[in-house]
Amino acid sequence: MLMMVPSFLISIIIPTVIIMISTNLSKKMIHDREKSSPFECGFDPKSPSRMPFSLQFFMIAVVFLVFDVEIAMILPTLIIMKSSNLTIWLMSSSIFIFILLSGLYHEWNQGALKWAA
Repeated sequence: MLMMVPSFLISIIIPTVIIMISTNLSKKMIHDREKSSPFECGFDPKSPSRMPFSLQFFMIAVVFLVFDVEIAMILPTLIIMKSSNLTIWLMSSSIFIFILLSGLYHEWNQGALKWAA
């Protein structure tokens, strides 16, 4: 037990010293306004570089991806239909489609599918 204490201290001290040395060496000493500004043919930029992003487009894209993945989950049920019990297949497919339709209704009800505000 007494031999573990020095090895524990060494395993804590060495990484701490390495981290401290690397943070001190990696810092840039000179912060210049010209070096940190975007370069546009030697002139100051006329417009901001970030364009606004439509949140409605993002929501439509997310809903599309969710339903696209769900369609990919429905396709194997058609292959399984021949080899499984028809009542169990019909019940599980109905529950799955009901969950999909209730999610679509919820998105529609919350207004996430409206393109224009």
